[in-house]
Amino acid sequence: DVVMTQSPLSLPVTPGEPASISCRSSQSLLHSNENTYLSWFQQKRLIYKVSNRDSGVPDRFTGSGAGTDFTLKISRVEAEDVGVYYCMEGTHHPRTLVQP
Repeated sequence: DVVMTQSPLSLPVTPGEPASISCRSSQSLLHSNENTYLSWFQQKRLIYKVSNRDSGVPDRFTGSGAGTDFTLKISRVEAEDVGVYYCMEGTHHPRTLVQP
């Protein structure tokens, strides 16, 4: 199984300031079809395939990374951004285990 590890577990934020969350997988998420299936969620999906924003997601959210190391950045935090964020991989089966 693939284990996904996020850090930090808790992040104090200030509106207008940047914030960043990291996600590391225990195996490479590069699929044999050359795609990397790593998504970020906060209530709904924000980012898919590492760096693609879903429809309606503000451009202050940016996803990056490759292989086993990924990052979600918020360029300027807004009050509505506060919540629980998590990454999920879709390259391997069975699906993800998430560990703090």
